[in-house]
Amino acid sequence: MDFIPKDINSYCEKYTQREDEVLYQLHRETYLKILRPRMLSGHLQGQILTFFSKMIQPKHILEIGTYTGYSAICLARGLKKGGKLHTIDVNEELEDFSNSYFEKAGLKNDIVMHIGKAIDVVPKLDVEWDLVFIDADKENYINYYNMVLPLVKKGGFIISDNVLWSGKVTQPIDAGDKETKILVELAELINSDSRVENVLMPIRDGLLVARKK
Repeated sequence: MDFIPKDINSYCEKYTQREDEVLYQLHRETYLKILRPRMLSGHLQGQILTFFSKMIQPKHILEIGTYTGYSAICLARGLKKGGKLHTIDVNEELEDFSNSYFEKAGLKNDIVMHIGKAIDVVPKLDVEWDLVFIDADKENYINYYNMVLPLVKKGGFIISDNVLWSGKVTQPIDAGDKETKILVELAELINSDSRVENVLMPIRDGLLVARKK
């Protein structure tokens, strides 16, 4: 993910509102205790997700890929009063860790965590989504997009993370590199989908934002 010049990234972070104490501690503890801490959304992207959510003021948010809960907290801070964020992850070992930070953030009653495969969980929720954040296994990104788009309300948003994939999407793709291939195919699918309007933002590892018409 370090393909954006570090001085530019540091400058952006310098002039972006700081993490509060809960997010700072979550960031720190993730790097100290959890495998693959780079999966964390982090300061700059986290604040952008909070801004998106506050602008949209969603009642129902779906997150596919919880990890340690950083992005869920950021997104949930823009919920309408009485709204819910449903977040899904396959790793039950992180459930208690994430829930402890949801409570520290004062969002215990606003975030519902599901353990399982999103393909199985989402159809059972029977919710019309205002905002969807996709940040789980890349090989299923197209499946996730096709699954959630009919469930997103008119004017709702789907945000897909890591779509620049450390710049690999702009390079020749190895035959065995399924993840990069899927991410390129996703970008092409969304860009040609007449049901949405879209913009790809070079923030951190890339955020592809699609708005349902």
